[in-house]
Amino acid sequence: MANALRRRLEAWRRLSTGSDALPQLCALAILAGLATGIVMVLFHGAIEGAAWLLRGEDSESFDNLSMEFRFLMPVAGALLLGLAWNRLPAESLRLGITHVMERLARHNGRLPWRAASRQFVGTVVALTAGLSGGREGPAVHLGAAASTWLGRLFALPDKSTRTLLACGCAAAIGASFNTPLAGVVFAMEVILMEYTIAGFLPVILAAVTATVVRRWAFGGATVFALPETGMNSLWELPYIMVAGLAVGAVAGCFIVFVKLSAGFQTWPFWVRATVAGVITGVAALATPAVLGVGYDTVNEALLGNLGWVALLVILIAKTIASAACVGVGLPVGVVGPVLVIGAVLGGLLGAIGQGLFFDQAAQPALYVMLGMAAMMAAVLQAPLAALTAVLELTANPAVILPAMLIIVVAMLTVSQVFKQRSVLLTTLLQAGVNYPPDSAVKDESTEDHGQREQSERKTQ
Repeated sequence: MANALRRRLEAWRRLSTGSDALPQLCALAILAGLATGIVMVLFHGAIEGAAWLLRGEDSESFDNLSMEFRFLMPVAGALLLGLAWNRLPAESLRLGITHVMERLARHNGRLPWRAASRQFVGTVVALTAGLSGGREGPAVHLGAAASTWLGRLFALPDKSTRTLLACGCAAAIGASFNTPLAGVVFAMEVILMEYTIAGFLPVILAAVTATVVRRWAFGGATVFALPETGMNSLWELPYIMVAGLAVGAVAGCFIVFVKLSAGFQTWPFWVRATVAGVITGVAALATPAVLGVGYDTVNEALLGNLGWVALLVILIAKTIASAACVGVGLPVGVVGPVLVIGAVLGGLLGAIGQGLFFDQAAQPALYVMLGMAAMMAAVLQAPLAALTAVLELTANPAVILPAMLIIVVAMLTVSQVFKQRSVLLTTLLQAGVNYPPDSAVKDESTEDHGQREQSERKTQ
């Protein structure tokens, strides 16, 4: 029986490595989406479970903490991670989306399981302790690792493994936000940086499958509480362009802060991690909204429950703390804080707009959504992914026109005024990684793959 199974696996591998392997890749994409969806359920469950064990609350609840715990908890979490990972080489400390992109550029998308396990445990510890960051970047890493494992199982060539990596990334974003289309665009625009018809179909199947698993486990509700809203008048468009300038300026500052935080690579990791924890703790003394991911803050901004003073304080504190945690290399993602920063900035701009134009201005909730889309687009340099995400999240086509305008202005501000690339490419460049990878690299043989993986296991 074992020999028969081995023969079937070998026959499947030969079909999957052929020139017309799209049906086989589509079948593998469904398995990749299923695996990623299960990993996402376990990952989110671990974060919530750890939060309940430590604080007796969900992972977004930090308002009831005393001032002492607001400061000490992120410091202790950062110090714990710093000491545990202090002896790891620099390349082993790169996790999340940048790790996936680095492995795609240098190792044709083959992700080691040790890094994935560090990502899983490290993110649970970091977010439970309240360190300022997101879970979507780590989710992309875990989804890519789960999907590319299938490539190793069937000894697929590099081209097929890269497709499976994109499947995992799309599936992770789709399952995290309940936005499968945004996941597909994110994988193509941010990770692969290319669009191919053959690559689209497996990635779509993976995103759909993972999102179905997510809806089965957590229901079909979106992450954010989104009220119905839209522009009151076309006269708002000039103000939306001004808002795009403001979003672009904050996005440019965020990228610069991340670069500055990443510049202290000569310091021991435990020192860098602890400094980021102290910065987060000090910021949390001003507002507990800086702790953790912060999606509850986004919902409060969408519902109009935050005054302009609170929005301004959260904006400053969250920007500095998140840039410090992401820049030093703590196992948190950049997507979550970018959305929170964009939301509070959008809420602030919406409040200013209402004060200036009274009945002519839209409700601040519209500007919250526009701020999220523009900040994501500007920081990640991913306009289509941001636009698709806001459309899927709102299910409201009325936001498309203002979202397109504010995204363009914000991205031009970052690239032309601040002269900054995306935060992901900036981080990779500081690590000496050229991206995007050369798509003309030839696939390697199965024997070469095996030899390379043995060599990598010895060096990790």
